[in-house]
Amino acid sequence: MTTLTPPGTAPAGPTGAPPRARGPRPGARPRPGAPAQGGTILAVPALVWYLVFMVGPMAAIFVIAALHWPGMLQPVSFAGLENLRTVLDDPVFWEAVRNTAVHLAVALPVMIVCAYMVGYYVAQRPPGHRVIRYLLFIPGLISTPAKAMVFYAALSPDGLLNGALESVGLTSLTDAWLASPSTALACLIALDIWAGIGFTAVLFAARLGSVPGELGEAAQLDGAGHWRTMWRVHFPVIRDYVGVVTMLQFLWTLFGSAQHVLLLTQGGPGSSSTTLSFLVYQKAFIAADLGYSQTVGVLLFLVGLAGLLTIRRVFRPHH
Repeated sequence: MTTLTPPGTAPAGPTGAPPRARGPRPGARPRPGAPAQGGTILAVPALVWYLVFMVGPMAAIFVIAALHWPGMLQPVSFAGLENLRTVLDDPVFWEAVRNTAVHLAVALPVMIVCAYMVGYYVAQRPPGHRVIRYLLFIPGLISTPAKAMVFYAALSPDGLLNGALESVGLTSLTDAWLASPSTALACLIALDIWAGIGFTAVLFAARLGSVPGELGEAAQLDGAGHWRTMWRVHFPVIRDYVGVVTMLQFLWTLFGSAQHVLLLTQGGPGSSSTTLSFLVYQKAFIAADLGYSQTVGVLLFLVGLAGLLTIRRVFRPHH
């Protein structure tokens, strides 16, 4: 006898029970967009590493900033906001703020603009462009102490720069460049630009190399020269990438300037070349005032965060 099944009802099995839902076949691939199984477990080691070695020290900075801690082996007491008042009343801190602002305002735009222009030139594949890429990498292959020694040899009173000025009859322009309050900071800025511009240019060249060549060709057919094509056609395409590179160089300049200051001027003469990152080092390891040091570290962290948000907003792609 034939049993009629109502429309929309699955036929019953041999025992009258509804058939079981079919599961995925063994070895079947997951559907596109389906959540990956076990992804969270694989991320646990990285998350633990991040919490212990990134979030932990960051939280410690805020804790130490509220302590009176005159040395690693000295007794610790709670200071509250006293360290903040001490920092804000210290003229050395405000001079470090001014030096850091000047450092960023000069080094960052010059480095990014020049690196972008050099990267655009290399991306056009001129004769010898492969050799140019390797040459641009040279400052990145030199250690920081070696770079400092190169600049010291060039800028010392009997160095290459003064020797070159004397050889052309410009003896009146010679100076103790690293020991003069009016030129010490400028020398550090020049070192940062020289050290960072080549590597940044290579990054820009790599990104510009992925831009379709038809864009530049169409712009040149419309009468646009290289300058206009570089800034009006290619720059908007990689605008977000320029923002990322700018953020990285901003952080490097803000937090990494201490090593050049330490190796060349040690913040002097006086405090004319002291930056905020060097002030953190100086107060922690020389003056043994950990509370003051980490209070400056907290302010430096806030400056870095505000700078990143500002750069992200400035380089946000326009749709």
